[in-house]
Amino acid sequence: MFRKITDSLYAAPQITVAEVAEAHALGVGLIVNNRPEGESPDQTPGDEIAAAAAAHGIAYVAIPVTHAGFSIAQVEALEAALAGAGDAPVLAYCRSGTRSTLLWALTTAKAGGNPDEIAARAAAAGYDVSPIRPQLDILSAQAG
Repeated sequence: MFRKITDSLYAAPQITVAEVAEAHALGVGLIVNNRPEGESPDQTPGDEIAAAAAAHGIAYVAIPVTHAGFSIAQVEALEAALAGAGDAPVLAYCRSGTRSTLLWALTTAKAGGNPDEIAARAAAAGYDVSPIRPQLDILSAQAG
C-alpha cells in the first residue's frame, strides 16, 4: 500500500489506524496527512491517525490539499515538515496518494530538484506529475 517515492518518502492512499503500525515497522518518523477532513464518509479522521501515530512515537502533521490545487504555503509547510523529520522516512497520504506525490514534487522542485528526475521517481511509484509539470519547471528554475 505504501509506495516508495524516494528512500525517505512514501506516498499512500488513505491509511487506517492499523496501517500506522505498518508505518512504524518501516521506521517512519513522520506521517503527513494531505487530506481535508470530511472529504469522504469512509476516511479515517485525522485525529485518529494522529493519536495512533503518537502511540507509536511517530510525528504527525496535517497539510490538507483540496481539489482546488496547491499553494506556496502548502509547499512551504511540507518543506518545513520534511526538514523537521531528520533522517527518518516520511509517509504522506491522501485519498489516492496523488496529491501527496504532487505536493512532494512541487516541494522538491522548489528546492532545486530536477523536474525530469522528479517525474521519473513519481512514475516509478505509479503517479503522474504531468498536470503540474510547468510548475515544476518554474520552481526548479527559480531555485537554480
